[in-house]
Amino acid sequence: MGQVRVGIGGRTYPLSCGDGEEGHITALAALLAAKADELTAAIGTMSEPRLLLMAGIQVADELFAARNGGATAPIAPAAGAADDERYAALLARVETLAATLEAGRD
Repeated sequence: MGQVRVGIGGRTYPLSCGDGEEGHITALAALLAAKADELTAAIGTMSEPRLLLMAGIQVADELFAARNGGATAPIAPAAGAADDERYAALLARVETLAATLEAGRD
C-alpha cells in the first residue's frame, strides 16, 4: 500500500493509496490545495472544515461543467453572468451550506 503526505490549507495529511497511485493522489491534492489557497486569499482565514468544503465544491463545480460541455452547475447565476458574479453566487451558496453543516454539528 502506498503512502503520501499532502498539504492543504497549511496542514499536512498522511494518506494511504494503492501502490503506484502516489503521484496521482499528490496531483489531486495539489489541485485542492490551490483552490484552498485561492479562497483564503480572496476571503481570509476560515475554519478547516469550511475551507475544505468550499474548495471541494469549487472543484465539483468545475467537474460538473466539464461533464456537461461547459454548462455550469445550477448554483451559478443566469447565463451570461460575469465570472465575478458566478464566483460570488457560488461563494454565497457554499457559505450557506457550510453554516448549515456547522450548525448541525452543535
